[in-house]
Amino acid sequence: MELNTRAVHVVNDPFPSGGRPLSVPIVQSSAFAFDSAAELADAMADPDGRYVYSRRGNPTVRALEQTLAGLEGGEGAIAFASGMGAISGVLLALLKPGDRVVAQRCLYGGTHAVLADLAERYGIEVVRMSGDDPAEFEAAAVHPATRLLVLETIANPTGQVPDLPGLLAAARALGVTSLVDNSLASPVLCRPLELGADVVVHSTTKYLSGHSDVLGGAAVFADDALLRRVWPRTVELGACADPFAAWLTLRGIPTLPLRMREHCANAAALAELLATRAGVTAVHYPWRAGHPSYDTARKVLAGGGGLLSFELAGGREAGRAFIERVRLAKLALSLGGVETLVAHPASTSHRELDEGELAAAGIAPGLVRMSVGIEDVEDLWEDLQQALG
Repeated sequence: MELNTRAVHVVNDPFPSGGRPLSVPIVQSSAFAFDSAAELADAMADPDGRYVYSRRGNPTVRALEQTLAGLEGGEGAIAFASGMGAISGVLLALLKPGDRVVAQRCLYGGTHAVLADLAERYGIEVVRMSGDDPAEFEAAAVHPATRLLVLETIANPTGQVPDLPGLLAAARALGVTSLVDNSLASPVLCRPLELGADVVVHSTTKYLSGHSDVLGGAAVFADDALLRRVWPRTVELGACADPFAAWLTLRGIPTLPLRMREHCANAAALAELLATRAGVTAVHYPWRAGHPSYDTARKVLAGGGGLLSFELAGGREAGRAFIERVRLAKLALSLGGVETLVAHPASTSHRELDEGELAAAGIAPGLVRMSVGIEDVEDLWEDLQQALG
């Protein structure tokens, strides 16, 4: 089936057949009863086994996991309480002291923070690279301790799209496990597992749920053996998905392809309009000609996405003033919902970075990030014009 169809027909297999409900039920039970100790012990050892305790598995959560695995083309998935729970859970499961990680330089601030923490506390070496050149990765990865490559399909907030086919092929050739954060693209625009990734992570809070009413994350695995390696560590970590949050995400997924089309169309239109405004010194949108990742984005993505950013001539003060003047758009930290949100990364999502690190990541002091919603684009443009003065 095509992805549009798969998104509508979410997995409902964990529930009895015959008179199956159209909406996946919420199983809000913390534990499940057994008739014998042997059955209970067997169930505890298998991520696909019978339900024991909702930290280890839950019918509603498993329906979400199977749905996401189907959308991404994976062998299985683990749902988490948040996107950072998914990233932290996979990193902690796959890395040990002394390992080396090669990471794209422009990553989400939270990912930067957890990698820095692992480096400081556990002696894990983190090597940064641009993400544009497989040869650059190969030079950094030719080391016996290299274990992991970390990328984002669309980097937040610059819109950089790394050379996924080239980098993932190089990682596979060197035996390095690859992790790709696909939150900003969603399976509608890109499916990194099909390009050779080993693990795809999502903040399901973003486009997958799409309505700013749930916190969640997920990791989807190309190989069942890798999932079974990660699963016990994530059970111990305890960052498991809540059944109600899983249900809210399942409720949002059927409209994901429709929403992504509107997000992409609105963002592309606003990117072109912003480029005409005095005081806007740069516009960053991967499907806009002139973006450094334009050629790669056209090859890797089925659309430009709903996130764009632009730089204002007045630097930090201009950026802060703009996000406080918008009326229809909302000043909020998240992204991927149906409503338009704005933020100033240098003082919010990437506040952990110093000026040098911000510059290395391509984040200018006056850069404004916009998560473009599905409102009427004329209304959005009117709001931006008045905020720009």
